[in-house]
Amino acid sequence: MDEKRTDLGEQSDLAAILELMDVSGLKLVDIGCGPATVSRELAGMGATVLGVEPDPIQAEKNRQLEPVEGFTFTEGGAEKLPLESGSVDGVFFFRSLHHVPVEHIDDALAEAARVLKPETGFLCIVEPGVTGTHFPIMRPFHDETYVRAQAQAALGRMKGKLFDSEGFYSYVQYPRHESFESMVEKVTGLTYNNITRDQVETEEVRELFEQGKTDQGDYCFEQPMLLDLYRGVAVTQAA
Repeated sequence: MDEKRTDLGEQSDLAAILELMDVSGLKLVDIGCGPATVSRELAGMGATVLGVEPDPIQAEKNRQLEPVEGFTFTEGGAEKLPLESGSVDGVFFFRSLHHVPVEHIDDALAEAARVLKPETGFLCIVEPGVTGTHFPIMRPFHDETYVRAQAQAALGRMKGKLFDSEGFYSYVQYPRHESFESMVEKVTGLTYNNITRDQVETEEVRELFEQGKTDQGDYCFEQPMLLDLYRGVAVTQAA
């Protein structure tokens, strides 16, 4: 997709969302919620949030989380949500659409539209961009070029079909690491990626990482983010 985007500046994921909407009182779904950090933050803002996570290891960790009022969790995939049609105000994919199996992305988007309230429901897709200095460090051991492109292609196919209006935004984040070792520990600790140390601890990755060294002695990189906001499930889709 090659859309003109409104720049929101430097933002956390939650701050970007709150700049665009008030979530208090809304019934929301966070698909591919990972450790449910944003899900629980949204609940803290007064929303009722269902977190959905397909990875069984992360799902078990989520079941052990300290309860938060307004947040519930279920294990499952994006293609079949345990919700009635037209029952929720908003569906989020935070950095997760490209993790949906490519052959199921279109189905996942259609399923999101199904559970949204007709005409008033919204779908929010947050995806990492492939520009900036952070992506090149990840690419040698976790190349998401293809799956991220496929996620954008699916959004392109959806354009003008499932929703009445569309808004496109961008913002930027600056991931920081104290050291190369701290970066290795972070990326190898994600159960849904299965990245091993020997994949990360290479001369190529070390050289790319060193380019991010700051005057403070830590390492900082640029990660552009893409936010697509679709509102109003088309009447023909909801029927």
